[in-house]
This record gives sequence, structure tokens and C-alpha cells, in this order.
Amino acid sequence: MRPKELESVARSLVEEGKGILAADESSPTIEKRFKSIDLPSSEENRRAYRELLFTTPGSSEFISGVILFDETIRQKAKDGTPFPEVLSRQGIVPGIKVDNGAKSLAGFPGEKITEGLDGLRERLSEYREMGARFAKWRAVIAIGDGIPTACCLKANAHALARYAALCQETGLVPIVEPEVLMDGPHTIERCEEVTTAALDLVFSELLEHRVPLEGTLLKPNMVLSGKECPKQADAASVARATVRTLRRVVPSAVPGIVFLSGGQSPEQATLNLSAMNALGRHPWELSFSYGRALQEPVLKEWKGDPARVGVAQKAFYHRAKLNNAARFGKYTKEMEATAT
Repeated sequence: MRPKELESVARSLVEEGKGILAADESSPTIEKRFKSIDLPSSEENRRAYRELLFTTPGSSEFISGVILFDETIRQKAKDGTPFPEVLSRQGIVPGIKVDNGAKSLAGFPGEKITEGLDGLRERLSEYREMGARFAKWRAVIAIGDGIPTACCLKANAHALARYAALCQETGLVPIVEPEVLMDGPHTIERCEEVTTAALDLVFSELLEHRVPLEGTLLKPNMVLSGKECPKQADAASVARATVRTLRRVVPSAVPGIVFLSGGQSPEQATLNLSAMNALGRHPWELSFSYGRALQEPVLKEWKGDPARVGVAQKAFYHRAKLNNAARFGKYTKEMEATAT
């Protein structure tokens, strides 16, 4: 895929009013989600749940792309249609998570390095043949006593850049995800400091690896107070700190920023995104790439019951519609109760 084609796909993923559904939960993660509704995490239950999401009537009005897991990209709908094709037929771009997870960084207690570069070129080629047009790689940055270290930040930035270069070589748009975790008692100011340092290194490495930014998307954390911080920043403060950070270190060549929800409630993630877009125009589209923040209400309605698929799909449509409003800075909490 040529640079212009990569840019076209990247821009389609951050089309005005739309965002990405992250349905790329690993087996342990989806098992935890299913436990919350007392449902066994069998392959068939996982397939049925993903089909529920991917076939929600009208969801393409608000969902531009879906990130799949390795198992999911190989699965099919009940009628035998491969999931990537189910999505493509609706004008939704199929994507794929390609990292092998964050593992302990040797010699650096409490810090992680994401693995999965070995054999990645071949895996990317296979995924593209299966219909994927973009990919995602997540790095994990923890805040704590003496961390993150410069070594951890550099190692993860380097891996993200190598991944991105391989994606573009294969014809896939890379979504670069350096996540600064919410866990801990740190202040919003400390989160801003670490997020700035992490993003600064990521873009330095991307440029060194000759990754055209026009065909790349960024999936960062919002700048938030730590979960255990006594003083929790409100949406206006989160919006100002996040946008200020991005303006300092993210080049305008990047078409869009698709935020992760990172442990926020569905309402909080939507409110914060809306507050950012209400600040005015930005050099890049400010969108979403939510997992739990889009799916939590769906699971609660579905409960693994085939008879409740329609109700669950209405919950997904409604949640996606609320984030569509947030893309325009027009979401209000009163909309939560609005009938779908």
C-alpha cells in the first residue's frame, strides 16, 4: 500500500463523528468480562458476543473500525461469513491487535516491555490477506516510586516504532498505543509529565524509523489523576491538560488521536472526550478507540442470553451514539437516559 493509501485509511478511521471499537481483548481479559455476567468464556460464547457487536444495526453511523483479536479475525458469523467481511460490508474497517502482551522488563522492577516483534512481518502479511487494514500495538507505562525510568520509556518507544515501520511496509496503518496507566495515587500533573515524556520519545523514534506520520494514528491515555489520588481532576481539567500535552509533542501530520478509555467508566470517558472537543478546533481529529467504555453496558444487557441480543445491540448503538456526540463536544450526562 502506497503512502497516500495508508493516509486514506487512517483518515477514514477518524472520520468526523466516528470512532473505533476495540474488541481485541485477550483470552484472560474476555474471561474476566464474562465472569461479571456469570458466563463461561468458551470459544462459541466469545464468537456469539463478537457477532452481536459486529452486526448491530446502524452502528456504522458511529463506528469507523474494529480492532480484532487473533482468534476473532479467524472466526465467522452464523451464516459462514468471516468477521472481517461482515465488517467491510458495512463500511467498517477491520483491524488487528498484533503485540504479544506486556511482560516484565528485565532488571527494572515494576516496569513492562511489550513483546511480539519476532515474526511480526510474516504475521502482518497473513492478517492483511485476511482483510485487516490497520493494526494496534500497546505499550504499558506505570507511574510509581522512581518509575517510569528512561530505559523503560526508550525501550517501549523503540518497539512501537519498529512495529509501525513493519505495518506500513506490509500495507497496514499502525495505531501506536503508549498507555500511561491510571493505577496509583499520582496527581494529574505527574500524569501530564510522564505522558509528555513518553509521547516525545515515541515520535522521535517514529521519525528515526522513517515512519510517515500521515499514515499513522496515535492511541494515548487521557491525562488523568491516578485512581487513588485524593484529588480527582474534573472533565474540564482533564481536557485542558490532555490537549496541552498533545499540542506540545504530537506533530500535526498525524491525522487523528483515538483515545483509550483506560479504566474509566463509560460515562467518564465520553464526558472527557466531549470536553476536549468542546475546546475548539485541533490540529488532529480527537476520537475514541474504546473497549470496555463501549462494551460494559452491552454485556450487562446481553448476559449471554440469545433472546437478549436485540436489547444488547440497542445498548451498543446508544453508547456509540453518545460518543458520536462527544466527537462534536456536545455530549451531556442527560443524554444517558435518552431513549435509543
